[in-house]
Amino acid sequence: MKGPTPRRLKKYVAKCLGLKSYLQCPGDGRTQARIPAAALLWGLIMGVLLRRAAFAGIEALVGSRARRALEVSPSFGDDALGYFTARLDPAVTRRAAVTAVRQAKRHKAFDQSRFIGLALDGTGAGRSRDQVCELCRPYRNQKKEIQGYHHKLVMLSVVGTGLMLPLDVEPYGPGDSEYSAARRLLRRTVENTGRRFADYVVADGEFARAPFLHEANDLGLSVVVRLKNNLPELFAAAQQRFRDQPPHQVFSHGQDRVEIWDADDFDPWQTLRWETVRVIRYRQYKPNGKVHEAYWLTDFPPHRVSRRTLFLMAKSRWEIENQGFNDAKNRYGFEHICHHQSHSLLIVWLLICLALTIERLYRARYLHRGTHPVRAAIDLLLLLQLSLGSLATTLPDSS
Repeated sequence: MKGPTPRRLKKYVAKCLGLKSYLQCPGDGRTQARIPAAALLWGLIMGVLLRRAAFAGIEALVGSRARRALEVSPSFGDDALGYFTARLDPAVTRRAAVTAVRQAKRHKAFDQSRFIGLALDGTGAGRSRDQVCELCRPYRNQKKEIQGYHHKLVMLSVVGTGLMLPLDVEPYGPGDSEYSAARRLLRRTVENTGRRFADYVVADGEFARAPFLHEANDLGLSVVVRLKNNLPELFAAAQQRFRDQPPHQVFSHGQDRVEIWDADDFDPWQTLRWETVRVIRYRQYKPNGKVHEAYWLTDFPPHRVSRRTLFLMAKSRWEIENQGFNDAKNRYGFEHICHHQSHSLLIVWLLICLALTIERLYRARYLHRGTHPVRAAIDLLLLLQLSLGSLATTLPDSS
């Protein structure tokens, strides 16, 4: 098989992921555009994949002799990228990400998984000394003194399939909350993907509230949510029930030993409209001697989801942390402020999510055809750099 290049990657995105129209018309809001939106968009996507976090780094890349191999026709500056992202319609990019994962599902990328999950989690990104945009939120020290400003957002990702694919983000500014932003994000995602795309939503204990659980059910999703002290009566009842019981099942998970307790007859709290609540408790013993214990609640009945499967669903919650935020921040510039304007920040976050989805589907599904192992992300990065020529591999990253 021929090696990956930006040209071949672009053909894969246009044809296999069904994004040809998006690459040509990404929702450009500029009134007098001189540089084609298609060139700016592909330059931004390739900038993410080549780990050029700053607009100035992308400018250096498209201004070099590597531009032709990059599949970008004209060169442009970082100011053009700032102007472009501040006027790009986020709804078009959001629909593009949904189109990509729906095409992946249609092409059997998730066939090895019985259930498809959606994970929700919040994070912070992009710090500044001063308040510049409407999304800036202050962060304080122990004396409640403002130390600076950062931005908060919620991410939603496909999990539980062997591929963590970030789909969408919802930022929230002062006066808003992670809980409210997550509810908006979940509703929008299900509207875009369709009610039959995913089977469950997994989230931390912050979302163990009746309105969120009811809304997820109304959207056609089952829920797997961490049980903590914010539900004191149910948490205490589960602790008391499982304290003196031997585990209901013991199994191996990789090198770990897992003990699990399970009961589906707990009483719901007053505002929850479920007839009963199913709770699991697991203890995960690591080879180094560490033990991790957690309680989770769900509305999955035992006849549909086994204890072991429910454990894996709960663990899929960490995919958005390890393969989502950690990768996006440490490797793809998620925390970098390219252009400190609220709309531009949102577009850059969405494009990073889309680029990560493209990269993982291309590397782990398309390039994996045959008998060779799945390439690591760093291997794909090196191959893309080599395809641009020796100059592109030596360009400094101005981020």
